[in-house]
Amino acid sequence: MLYQEFNARRDRRKFMQQVATGAVGLVSMAAWNRTLWAADDSRLFVHSKAPMNAEPLLPDLVKSWVTPVESFFIRSHGNTPILGGSSFRLTVEGLVDQPLTLSLAELNQLSQIELSATLTCAGNRRSEHSRIKTVKGVQWREGAIGNAQWRGVRLSDILKRAGLRDAAKHVWFEGLDAVEDGGKTFAFGGSIPLEKALLDRDTAPGAMLATMMNDKPLTADHGFPLRSIVPGYIGARSVKWLSKIVVSDRPSPNHFVADVYKLVDEGSLLEVAENAPIYRMPLNSAICTVAAKSERIEVTGYALPPGVPGVSIRKVEVSADDGQSWTEAKLTSPAAEFCWQLWSADISLKSTTRELIVRATDSRGETQPQMPRWNAKGYLFNGWHRVSLKV
Repeated sequence: MLYQEFNARRDRRKFMQQVATGAVGLVSMAAWNRTLWAADDSRLFVHSKAPMNAEPLLPDLVKSWVTPVESFFIRSHGNTPILGGSSFRLTVEGLVDQPLTLSLAELNQLSQIELSATLTCAGNRRSEHSRIKTVKGVQWREGAIGNAQWRGVRLSDILKRAGLRDAAKHVWFEGLDAVEDGGKTFAFGGSIPLEKALLDRDTAPGAMLATMMNDKPLTADHGFPLRSIVPGYIGARSVKWLSKIVVSDRPSPNHFVADVYKLVDEGSLLEVAENAPIYRMPLNSAICTVAAKSERIEVTGYALPPGVPGVSIRKVEVSADDGQSWTEAKLTSPAAEFCWQLWSADISLKSTTRELIVRATDSRGETQPQMPRWNAKGYLFNGWHRVSLKV
């Protein structure tokens, strides 16, 4: 018994020495060694340039609670319009009493609000769906997410100014980009229920029209001169290069509402038609860095509450033994509605440890599923995040 204990301690010391010297690293980080450059010269991993789709390296992503623009993921479905602010106009039409046409200067003269909110692509972590069974689409890793400070006007103020008719039930957004699909060209569009648009609370508006991101005008990649921000909803509902708002009695017929961003098993026309659009973002978390710290390692990452008003992150836990035991992490950033929280944890490894796992629990007591249901479009992957350690 003493001999076995001696060998176990020796193996553990050897393992921790390997951690300290860098001999043990994250397998998932190795794929990030090859970095490409995005259109705005930021240091991002580029999945495609036309359209531009890119995500940050994970260590860069969690350096601060507010994500710098240069480390903020870029999700585009078509071209990136280069627009002039002076000639820009936003139109508001549909089931309103008074259709509106507003310049950027007129929008800036309205009452301004500021909001911290996290945006995440519905396809964040899609590559993990593809490990189960290949799905099409951008093979996002864990970086299609970011938290920013937005400035602009409440969507409700614009709608009230136009006057809503009794039949109004939904608000459509339409951008100025040109998306090509199936031999057709059309604008990217989004849609949200009217109740969400009008759900202004002290902590956050139901939705807003943003002109500023982190105290600077929006960049072209992030929607200059105007985009919608819908806190708690997937990023596809926060439409970039926003030029038209339509108030309607039904969800938008736009391709990205009627056909895309839905959870389907096979993707048949009937199944797509029968399923509702995705709105809320899911409870999620990810490990982003691992570093040696004496005879322990420090692990950091992010946790995202679900897009439910009033719900936040209660705790984050990390396991080094395949979920048999868990170490509660320290939440290291502010807690705000519809915002991620950063976390760190000191973990004691065993010589047999080859994988780390993280899971988050929200303020309702709901915990991330160990493995989510696979779906044909690869959306909303929020299973326990696992990273392999390689000696």
